[in-house]
Amino acid sequence: MVNYLPVGSEEATRFYASCALETGLGFVNNIPVFIASDPAWAKRFGDKNLPLIGDDIKAQVGATILHRTIVDLFRKRGAKVVRTYQLNTGGNTDFLNMLNRTRLASKKTSKTEAVQSVMGERLADENIHIGPSDYVPWQLDNKIAFIRVEGRLFGDVPMEVDVKLSVEDSPNSAGVAIDAIRCCKLALDRGIGGVLHSAAAYFAKHPPVQMADDEAYRCVEQFIRGEREN
Repeated sequence: MVNYLPVGSEEATRFYASCALETGLGFVNNIPVFIASDPAWAKRFGDKNLPLIGDDIKAQVGATILHRTIVDLFRKRGAKVVRTYQLNTGGNTDFLNMLNRTRLASKKTSKTEAVQSVMGERLADENIHIGPSDYVPWQLDNKIAFIRVEGRLFGDVPMEVDVKLSVEDSPNSAGVAIDAIRCCKLALDRGIGGVLHSAAAYFAKHPPVQMADDEAYRCVEQFIRGEREN
């Protein structure tokens, strides 16, 4: 079963997760409601020996994966990140729903933790801002992301990176969702249940176990080849 409800659909997501458990289906949670990353839900799927992937899908080449890549590059090259933001606008239903800020809390947590997890040294809350910014109707399904990273090089010399990403939002996630479903089916065929950690780390923004993107890529390839269980 694949969950791709609107952002903020907390009760509906839990309902469909329960349905998957009752009917013996694997569950792929593509929205920022914490199921795979909630130990209680993870245990329920493990106890039923049903595969679970989540939470909150990473697009194929989206704002989160690009932001993570930039921050990871800073870390690997010894540059200190001082401040960063990611501002997103779009005109699809997802952005319209997020005008209701009560629906946005888990989305903001998911996106922020996805970047903080590769930071090396976490930024204070006041120095990192990540999340949808506004709904622009005429953008339709086009998502525009503005990413800024401020840092310090050798000798405390300041540097700045500003990036603009423009992409069609829905197809950017479609291929990733298909690959997550394939991994879920592999697990069902192999009798593997519980959270599929390699697939969750590679396909989701808020998995139970965060990995560097290159590590997650290696692990999910090993899982597909049958060289690791989850």
